Amino acid sequence: MDTRQPLVGGNWKMNTTEDEALELARAVIDACDADLAQQCDVCLFPPFTWLSQVGHAASDTPVLIGAQDVSDKASGAYTGQISAQMLLDTGCTMTLIGHSERRHGLGEPDSLLNSKVHQAIDQGLQVMLCVGEQLAQREAGRSEEVVANQVLAGLDGVLKEDLSRMSVAYEPVWAIGTGRTASPEDAQTMHQRIRAELERQYDAPSASGIRIVYGGSVKPSNADEIFAQPDVDGGLIGGASLDAGGFIEIVRAAASSAAS
Repeated sequence: MDTRQPLVGGNWKMNTTEDEALELARAVIDACDADLAQQCDVCLFPPFTWLSQVGHAASDTPVLIGAQDVSDKASGAYTGQISAQMLLDTGCTMTLIGHSERRHGLGEPDSLLNSKVHQAIDQGLQVMLCVGEQLAQREAGRSEEVVANQVLAGLDGVLKEDLSRMSVAYEPVWAIGTGRTASPEDAQTMHQRIRAELERQYDAPSASGIRIVYGGSVKPSNADEIFAQPDVDGGLIGGASLDAGGFIEIVRAAASSAAS
């Protein structure tokens, strides 16, 4: 994995009450001691409603706090949207953009996602750009083309000097809730293709420096095998992140992969 520090994000999606969110956050924070934090970056993505509370709990700790989405507008008459500055005020330092449940579930187009990327970077947030193909696209043999185009469109106009604020999460949408299984080799193949696209857009050092994490149902039972792949730099964890003990097992697996 070269010298890229692993990154593991816990996407809580539309789950947790306030009490549950704080209990979960504190359990993760308590488990992330200085040694573990030096080997793996950890970011929690709670619902918007608990960002301030979780952000306060994580202040002065190594655990980062991120948002599940951000507006492409700085401010104004945009009912229901959340600006980058609002996120920063809660203690957020990162945001997801283009998660499959927004890209495919809500139909957010590449043009909108690219605007969000620019807004987030301009305001000082780190960005995890999510990409991934659907089942029909995979069955048509278009997986690599689709994902490469999402990377190209999502990073359109992003300067090379801003890539240090970027990471990419690959989500094999075709393997989520379909009965299909994505193997560690599937993950490595696509991550390698994404890195090749980044090299084409920028250059080899830039591509080598960007973390590409896997968002395809990582669990404690398969984390070691997935993170052993040379182009997999951690994970974006969904359901498994709601259990603090299991989530920390995944974080430790990512940290071990970097040390091996």
